[in-house]
Amino acid sequence: MQESGLSRREREKLRHRQEILDVALQLFSEKGFHNVSMHEIAQKAEFAIGTMYKFFKNKADLYRALVLDLADKFHYGLTKAIEQPGNEIEKIENYIRAKGDVFISNVPMIRLYLAETRGATFNVKAGLDEELKERYEEFMARLAGIFESGIRKKLFRPVADPYYLAVSINSITNAFLMLWLEDPDSHLYHENVNTILRIFFEGVCRETGCTAETGR
Repeated sequence: MQESGLSRREREKLRHRQEILDVALQLFSEKGFHNVSMHEIAQKAEFAIGTMYKFFKNKADLYRALVLDLADKFHYGLTKAIEQPGNEIEKIENYIRAKGDVFISNVPMIRLYLAETRGATFNVKAGLDEELKERYEEFMARLAGIFESGIRKKLFRPVADPYYLAVSINSITNAFLMLWLEDPDSHLYHENVNTILRIFFEGVCRETGCTAETGR
């Protein structure tokens, strides 16, 4: 939420909410979600417990807010990336780079999310409510639209339904991000962007399309 245009009281309320979320994330990351109480979060955040419940119904609601905030960051960052000027190949490259940026900037929350979903591969649909599923599908439809446009322009071969191409690039980037998360020194995500592009585009691009546009 943008703070411009809000009253001082509204800005203060947003800051208090964010302070609570920051402290909750820190404690959840250190001790695990189930080992932290609302009272402990309130004490560390220096808020009265009654104030905590003005923002969040319970601890599960607070965790849900953390996940929604993470989803918002991905949705905003990735949507902005694919809406940048450029052709379809450049938009996919923007998507790959932006996904790494958002992921790496939010590692504590991602680690918490993975721990709470028993280490499942990062997937914004897993274990979340309908609101997040709808947001995920909305973005995947946009990503599929880029592939559909690229097929029409004959940049991409029609090797699969555009939606499945979107799912595929999503899965490949997830896999590389998981490698980075396990061993950041050995699997540098941004240094592997070209590798991801080659793996994916060798099967998708027209013979002259991708190499001409990407310089690879």
